[in-house]
Amino acid sequence: MNGYLIIISFVALVLGAVMGFFIKNYLAAREANVKQNKATQLLNETERKSTEVIKESQDRAIEIVQTAEKEAHERRTEITRNEERLQSRSDQLDKRAEKIEDREHTISQRQSALDKRTNKVEEMYADVAKELEKVSQMTQAEAKDLLLERVEQEARNDMSRIVREIEAEAQEQGEYKARKLIADAIQRVASDHVEEVTSSTIPLPSDDMKGRIIGRNGRNIRAFEQAAGVDVIVDDTPEAITISCFDSVRREVAKNAMAKLVLDGRIHPAHIEKIIEKEQENIDKVIKEAGEQAAYDAGVPGLQTEILKTLGRLKFRTSYGQNQLAHAVESAQLASVLASEMGANVEISKAGGLLHDLGKAMDHNVEGTHAQIGAEFAERHGVGPKIINAIASHHHEVEQESVEAIIVEAADAISGARPGARRESLEHYLKRVRALEDVANSYDGVKSSYALQAGREVRIFVRPDQVDDLAASRLARDISKTIEETMQYPGKIKVTVIRETRTVDYAK
Repeated sequence: MNGYLIIISFVALVLGAVMGFFIKNYLAAREANVKQNKATQLLNETERKSTEVIKESQDRAIEIVQTAEKEAHERRTEITRNEERLQSRSDQLDKRAEKIEDREHTISQRQSALDKRTNKVEEMYADVAKELEKVSQMTQAEAKDLLLERVEQEARNDMSRIVREIEAEAQEQGEYKARKLIADAIQRVASDHVEEVTSSTIPLPSDDMKGRIIGRNGRNIRAFEQAAGVDVIVDDTPEAITISCFDSVRREVAKNAMAKLVLDGRIHPAHIEKIIEKEQENIDKVIKEAGEQAAYDAGVPGLQTEILKTLGRLKFRTSYGQNQLAHAVESAQLASVLASEMGANVEISKAGGLLHDLGKAMDHNVEGTHAQIGAEFAERHGVGPKIINAIASHHHEVEQESVEAIIVEAADAISGARPGARRESLEHYLKRVRALEDVANSYDGVKSSYALQAGREVRIFVRPDQVDDLAASRLARDISKTIEETMQYPGKIKVTVIRETRTVDYAK
């Protein structure tokens, strides 16, 4: 029984294997047929698409060829038209060239005729010139020189007349405007007249005080002079002594100290030194306050302390009786008015007017003119360049670089030259008048000269046979320039040149 089962199992296994083999072959053949069908379909599809692409490419190529042929035809047509146009232009140019050649030929013929006529005219001109030379008994050069001389004389006369007219008109307008500006400025500032020159005379209660001031063997006066740096002059003047010093500040300190010593009555070296030191401190305060007050009155804020102190020293400085600090403030106010009227910078003008004489506050240890050292001092203490130039140039020691510098110079002159501003000695006045006449007499052709109006005008009489009208105008300008360069004077000086021709005859 078990054997049959084994046989049946074996037979079943073999049958299963055979059936599996046939089934596998069937499936493989079926799969191969499916792949072959797909490949056939793909091949057919590819052939179809390639056929369509080839056809489309052929159509596109045909279209491109047709377009190219069309464009080539249009280009050939355009080229043909351009060739025809160029040919037409060329024909026109040829015709114009022929016309130009004809005109050139005609012009050359006319030029030849003109040359012949020109030669003939030149020959005629030469003949006429020779005939004129015979008639006038002068050569062409001599006639030309004579003509030029007459033309030059007429031109000089006309020029002299025009110069005089222009100068008269400019002077009239300038004087009118200047008078108006100066009058307005002086009226608006309205400064006081100068009253007195700073005095260094100390009144004494009695002449016995002179002996106490001198002291035993002169010890008191020596101590005072050494401590104050001044000279004390005790002479025969009743009930007064004189203090002499080139430094106005030291003189003021000594004056106040001596007055206090005389009032106190205790005069000995120790007390003298103490009083002078105390008075020096008081004067320093006065100087600082004076500088600050001057800057306030002039309307110039922002100045450094050192400048204010130096400016305050001008309180004790005078020139021809005019206090220099008051002069500085007045110049600043005048410069402000002039600048506002002229449309210039008012602040720069005020500062320049206030500080223009700053160098006068320096002592003898600083070398240079007061304008130069004042400008250098201001520059070291932060003053602007335009103000520095106004300080340095108000006496024309350097070139004026702005209209404000000119305004400062004018304000300085107005403040010093206005009526009542200054006083000058008779000796200085006579010296200035004599120098003015000497300048005028130094020129050739001057017959005489006279200084008038306190030296504000000089009238010059010239020799008419040596100086003509034009030379008289030049002489007035030359003398004015020489006066400006060689003399110091307030305001301005009028120069008048008078040329007079007299003809005298006698009836017999």
